[in-house]
Amino acid sequence: MAVQEPPVIDFSPFYGPESPAKDKLVQEIREACETFGFFQIINHGISDDLRDAIIQQSKEFFGLPIETKERYNLDVNGNNRGYERLRSQNFEKRDKGDLEEGFYLGPHLPLDDPYVVQGRFEQTRNTYPVEVKDPGEFRGVMDGYSHALTGLAIGVLQMLARTLGLDEATFDDCRDHPVVILRLLHYPPQEPDASHLERGIGAHTDFGGVTILLQDETGGLQVWNNLSNDWADVTPIPGAFVVNLGNMMTRWTNDRYLSTLHRVINKSGKERYSVPFFFSPNPNKVIECLPTCLDPVQGAKYPPVTVHEWMVGRYADTYGRTNDQSFEEMRKEGAEK
Repeated sequence: MAVQEPPVIDFSPFYGPESPAKDKLVQEIREACETFGFFQIINHGISDDLRDAIIQQSKEFFGLPIETKERYNLDVNGNNRGYERLRSQNFEKRDKGDLEEGFYLGPHLPLDDPYVVQGRFEQTRNTYPVEVKDPGEFRGVMDGYSHALTGLAIGVLQMLARTLGLDEATFDDCRDHPVVILRLLHYPPQEPDASHLERGIGAHTDFGGVTILLQDETGGLQVWNNLSNDWADVTPIPGAFVVNLGNMMTRWTNDRYLSTLHRVINKSGKERYSVPFFFSPNPNKVIECLPTCLDPVQGAKYPPVTVHEWMVGRYADTYGRTNDQSFEEMRKEGAEK
């Protein structure tokens, strides 16, 4: 029997007046967050043209020669923006590295912006490739997509506030200098004789608040189903975004909402492209237990922490890790964060 997938939710009532349909939307998102930490949304207001454009620009960049892509290597840039070469990540520490390459972008801030000067997490400038077919179009698509997805992420947070019995404006301060990470990802097809440990990206949980993922039609994304203790496929649906919660949201909600392990295994024999958009509040915002999530006996399970402190710590834990870690340890660790 197939493992139950995360639900598909019609987001269109968000844009309308108060109604039973909007109440239903709140209930569906609440149940998805408590059960899966993952769901897909349709009728979200982001045009197919923009979604198609960012996939096309991604294909053009990853189709460049490796020596060209390496000019934008984020290890050289030193600001977590630019190209991440194939197999740079190895989340499960079991094989020769994850079979994906990426390109990182975010808000393109002026050098005299106070958050740039302070060195706040992910408050920096982009590096845009000039070797693509139309560099101006590449930049325009990236910046336009990031702006559009920021608006959608704020809308998702407004609905999340309502699921927690909070005012819809609870997270509105996230509009000021949010931590935004836009990643273009390319997964080459796995070789037919690849090890059973081969991963497009190994099992992991996300660090931040909310992730909104655009995936192509290839498939391969899997989510850990905590009810059946098995992996569930997240079948690509035309026009849909995959939404999931990160560890920060679990901490914010005192473990009420889930940040769930997920991975990619690309056995399709085809190239796979996806575009995750990671959204978290202002780096200086303090993340502490939301008032409606306080345990009546234990209170808050986690001490307050700023977004900057939290994200810097999670990156150090993940990319500085040198010891082997079993999947079971990862599952438990993800549940604790």
